[in-house]
Amino acid sequence: MSSWINLRKQSILIGLAVLVGYSSLASAHSARAVLDAAGNNANFTALARVTCFNDGSGNAAYLTARVRDNSPAVTGLLINVQLLKGTMAISATDAVSGDASYSDAIALPAGNGVYTMMLNKTLAGARSFDIEWHCMTADGAHAGTDIIVDQFK
Repeated sequence: MSSWINLRKQSILIGLAVLVGYSSLASAHSARAVLDAAGNNANFTALARVTCFNDGSGNAAYLTARVRDNSPAVTGLLINVQLLKGTMAISATDAVSGDASYSDAIALPAGNGVYTMMLNKTLAGARSFDIEWHCMTADGAHAGTDIIVDQFK
């Protein structure tokens, strides 16, 4: 039993390293990873905290995000992204499974501070995805953006 737990922890850590590694290298605040690589968890969820701040370009006015499913099409298997801050939330779904097109971009206008970003899927099955997120100023410039991944399971 303990070897299974260690293997599961290693799998989660590898997924997090991939997600954070891609995000820290990308100038456009993006990442590529696989939700539920084993393909057996319909409730697999990625959870991250995105901090928007004034990095000299101005205060953040909103966080925007969009998601793209890169996997082969599976009827009914879709990827969702949700943004939350305080008492506000918004979501988007990549509405066509496996078409390699992004969902509509969503924006949550809640200023500087920590936002919660979540990704999930509608059925069991592995899904390769890209996620993009940006903290933006009121005039459309990029604001400071940091991310911490809290869950990838």
